[in-house]
Amino acid sequence: MKELAGRLTALDPDAGAAVRVIAYFDRLSESRAGLEALVRGAAVLSGVPARLFDADRRVQVRVEPDGTRQDSDLPPDPGWPSAALTPDGAPALWLERAAAQPSVVDAVILERAAGAVRRVLDRTRGRAPIDDPALVETVLDATAPEAARLHAARRLGLDPAGQARALAPYDGRPRIAPAHPETEPPHAGHRLGIGPVVPVLDLPRSWTAARTALRFTADGTAQDPGARVVHADDLGGIALLADLVVPGAEPPPDVRAVDTAAAATPWLLATLHAVASTASLRAAATEINVHHSTLQDRLAHAEQLLGWPVRTPQGRLRLQLALTMRHLARA
Repeated sequence: MKELAGRLTALDPDAGAAVRVIAYFDRLSESRAGLEALVRGAAVLSGVPARLFDADRRVQVRVEPDGTRQDSDLPPDPGWPSAALTPDGAPALWLERAAAQPSVVDAVILERAAGAVRRVLDRTRGRAPIDDPALVETVLDATAPEAARLHAARRLGLDPAGQARALAPYDGRPRIAPAHPETEPPHAGHRLGIGPVVPVLDLPRSWTAARTALRFTADGTAQDPGARVVHADDLGGIALLADLVVPGAEPPPDVRAVDTAAAATPWLLATLHAVASTASLRAAATEINVHHSTLQDRLAHAEQLLGWPVRTPQGRLRLQLALTMRHLARA
């Protein structure tokens, strides 16, 4: 093969390089190289970063052309040369090169690397039954034996030594997502709590945090304004409120005041949310598309209904807490 590559190079440099690429990945496959070694080979041979992302099997690897692994959360550029792992699959392997058409050598690198990656994944992980609710439930169950959770994690295609996060949809089954998804987990406009990234064996902790985050979500409507998706990592000390406000119990007095005022004033909740969630009153007026003077009139009326000021720092904090506890108090 080496002699053939030399002769071809004399006639056509691209053809000679392509033969060397084929021989290189054949040697890696024969030595049963792992995923990172294969992606590293693609990066070194092409001279640009190479990236592998397989959402079904929860795999993400990115290697610089100097051989250093450096994963990235940024989505791949659709213009990069790419290859799928299956004939009808989506692109899963990219060379981070801006090019209208991939070169012959790039095409061979992608084709040989993708084939080798597919064989490694089929051998070590198979297809991940990521929607199996029984397996997901076992992985997220803190009372399940560790051996059972490890077995379920492997069946789901999770690396027991890796990391992942739990998702708590309002109207769906619990889910497990990769540690660093290319995009925000889909939620189709519904409420979703997202747990922190943790080692696979700690996913019950991420699930608990995701369920807490879900309680802080809102429908995003005029009668229930607020974020539909909440990350547990973003809550900080505010998460402690979840332990103080019992769902379905008698709500705190400030929550009752907000609900009473909202029942008599249709615009109140959206207005109060804008004031509580923006940096200034002018930004709040822009948020709800009213004139600044109109917002001032509304707030004066709201303060009479609530019984406390909302335009002072202390009053605004009290308002933020009341709106947050209103979400937590729901059954």
